[in-house]
Amino acid sequence: MRRAGLGLAAFAAAGALALGGAVLAVGAIESSAERSITQRLGVAGFDWVTVRADGLTVTLTGTAQDEPQRFRALSLAAETVDSARLIDAMDVDAADALAPPRFSLEILRNGNGVSLIGLVPADAGRGAIRARIRALTDGGPVTDMLETADHPAPEGWEDAVAFGLDALGRLERSKISIAADRVAVTATAESRDAQRLLEAELARTAPQGMALALDISAPRPVITPFALRFVIDDRGARFDSCAADTEEARARILAAGVAAGATGQIGCTLALGVPSPEWARAVEAGLAALGALGAGTLTFADADVTLNVPHDVDEGAFDAATARLQAALPEVFSLAAAQLPAPVEDTPVTQAARFTATLDDNGTVILGGPVGDGTSRAAVQALARARFGSAAVQSALRLDDGMPDGWPRRVMAGLEGLAGLHDGRVEVSAEALRITGRTGDREAPEIVARLLADKLGSGAAFDIAIRYDETLDPVAMAPTPERCIAQVQGILAEEKITFRPGAARIEGAAAETLDAIADVLRECGALPLEIAGHTDSQGRAEMNLALSQRRADAVRDGLAQRRVLVGEAVAVGYGQVRPIADNTTATGREANRRIEITLRTPPATVRPRDPEAEAGLEIPVTDAADDTPRPAPRP
Repeated sequence: MRRAGLGLAAFAAAGALALGGAVLAVGAIESSAERSITQRLGVAGFDWVTVRADGLTVTLTGTAQDEPQRFRALSLAAETVDSARLIDAMDVDAADALAPPRFSLEILRNGNGVSLIGLVPADAGRGAIRARIRALTDGGPVTDMLETADHPAPEGWEDAVAFGLDALGRLERSKISIAADRVAVTATAESRDAQRLLEAELARTAPQGMALALDISAPRPVITPFALRFVIDDRGARFDSCAADTEEARARILAAGVAAGATGQIGCTLALGVPSPEWARAVEAGLAALGALGAGTLTFADADVTLNVPHDVDEGAFDAATARLQAALPEVFSLAAAQLPAPVEDTPVTQAARFTATLDDNGTVILGGPVGDGTSRAAVQALARARFGSAAVQSALRLDDGMPDGWPRRVMAGLEGLAGLHDGRVEVSAEALRITGRTGDREAPEIVARLLADKLGSGAAFDIAIRYDETLDPVAMAPTPERCIAQVQGILAEEKITFRPGAARIEGAAAETLDAIADVLRECGALPLEIAGHTDSQGRAEMNLALSQRRADAVRDGLAQRRVLVGEAVAVGYGQVRPIADNTTATGREANRRIEITLRTPPATVRPRDPEAEAGLEIPVTDAADDTPRPAPRP
């Protein structure tokens, strides 16, 4: 028995020893596998993988950025141990919530109809877009190539689409690209004036905060004759009219004008009708000649060139300049006339040798002076009535058979020029024709100069002193948020809106004032206004807060009833929390009882920032309100 027990013990010890060795061997294999795989993955940059060996199996855990990264880590581990031993317990980072689609709408309109291309929200009224376009185009064909996505419309999308469709209604040939934060309009206008008006109107009505890109072109005018006139006199050097056929030609001509002494803002119209591709070179030569002489007038009418200078210009310098000019002019161009007049004695111009026509602010025209015979007088009067209206013309013309040749033509040319101004005066004498006045068209001086040169001949002597006045320019003075606010402020400075004590009803004189305000705001489109009610510190806070809110609501509702677009306006009652004067005095309390109208946000990015945009409008009221925390605005 003793021997048997010792044998069993020996056997057990041997088994235990063998088991321990096996465990140690497996542990060694596990450690080796873990180290090898971890090292290999680490070298490859996969340090996010955790390797755990358990017997002959190796488990990989961790979170891969994406599926390709997980697969690559698994492949690298399989290069170290048999892939059958690998257990892939790695996760792949859950993809971020799908980014919202980039919604966009592109509208193409031409004579064949309207085409729609893009991706729009499924619930954003695709059918309504088509219906609106058909209404804008009088039922014209609409080709719908839109796709939809079942995702909410992004902020600003509806406003951008509404603005884009409104622009489409104004433009018969256009491409309008719409995104939630940007609208791009590419179109062609009928004329330069139409282009300026469209740009101003679209900029004015663009939603606040939305980027607006405008590319509206106008067809180049056809100028016949293709003309240019440059003058150097006691008023300085200037272009009375300037035309060029290309951007490069315009740049060269303007540079030559500056070299001849022109200063300030200089313009030159790009137009069709140039007599030669060498127009710019010809003009450069003419401007160089006149600049060297220092005084006179250079006129181009198609290929005919005229150089007139005062009598006191040195004759030798004049001859040298004209010789250089003749040699420098390209083919086709010719120096049709170059005159150095003989000195004349200054003599007073008699009344008998002077015709005048005066146009006032009201459009009334007074004609005076000699016109020749009865036929000439009838022709002058008929022209004046055709240009200014029969009721606006007052005639004091007289007959005089001793007028110089061409007198009626000069008089009528002067009237044609005057018709392009807001107000002004024409003076015609035996020696010259002069037009002075104001205009709201920046191009009017050039147009008048071109007209006179055409009517009287390129060598005719005339002078124009036409001043551009921004206040007469319908484009420059188009309503802007700042200008609208300023106009309303002027109304309120003259007549205040008042309420009966404890009431919020607008009536009597207050209603008339609101009528005047509405007349202004209707021309301004939807503005992001805050209509705020304020009170003095008398009375209970809760009651006065409610009163200030009701009064602000009453002003907003009153504007809406008067067809003012108030969709972007909010009404807020502040009570007494924002006093502007001392509440302990009657005068201060009266000042604190007010309604203010302000712009809630800066102007749209397509317009320059105006510091007056933050200016408020105060509408004093007649009784009290009180102190309370600010409530949420009511739409």
